[in-house]
Amino acid sequence: MDRASFLGLILGIAAIIAGNMIDGGRLNTILQPTAAIIVFGGTLGATLLSFPFRDVVRAVASLRSIFFQRTGNPEAIIRDIIRYAHMARRNGLIILEPEIVKISHPFLAKALKLAIDGTSPVMLREIMEQENTTYEEERRRIAKVYETAGGFAPTIGIVGAVLGLIHVMENLSDPSKLGAGIAVAFVATIYGVGSANLFILPMAKKLTHALNRDLSQREMLIEAVLGIQAGTNPHHLEERLKVFLEEQ
Repeated sequence: MDRASFLGLILGIAAIIAGNMIDGGRLNTILQPTAAIIVFGGTLGATLLSFPFRDVVRAVASLRSIFFQRTGNPEAIIRDIIRYAHMARRNGLIILEPEIVKISHPFLAKALKLAIDGTSPVMLREIMEQENTTYEEERRRIAKVYETAGGFAPTIGIVGAVLGLIHVMENLSDPSKLGAGIAVAFVATIYGVGSANLFILPMAKKLTHALNRDLSQREMLIEAVLGIQAGTNPHHLEERLKVFLEEQ
């Protein structure tokens, strides 16, 4: 569980509600179904029009990774790699074959399998870097979905505000209906600007940060496997890998 994500979400919502109530406002004044339908429905529609449906579905599925990030322990991964390096140096790469099924990190498992199968270092690096590139492109598209939605939301909020004001102008002769129209106008703006800056755009940033961390770790794993394949001294290999931890 990513405590920062949960804390940020709760704090953002609580700040809006508390600020409204301190000034004497009521909770139901900012709960406007009409404004919510306009802003969130319009933002979703514009986002679906901008991206393939598969990318939007993946973006929704990535919400779990924002709040429940599964980040492996880098120190533990390095300890395992150094253990593999000792084993391979004493008995050859083939001794690592039974270890592959025990590796929880699929990227590391694939790289080690290629090394055990006799793939040349140049080819191994090319294969794994191409996989990195594909992974990066997919994850950046997901983050871009949120960035784009965050750009649409405030504008759709303005559309909702204008629609609310039109409703007000149509009912100038009936004062009982003016309040509802004005409420929709202002609340729609709050929904658009608030959702973009408190939730949607921060989620895009969170995904981008997680991607950069993953890419750095994957680069470390490539260097680790190439070092094992080359028979690098485990102590020297450990020092090299620790540099990646310092960068992260």
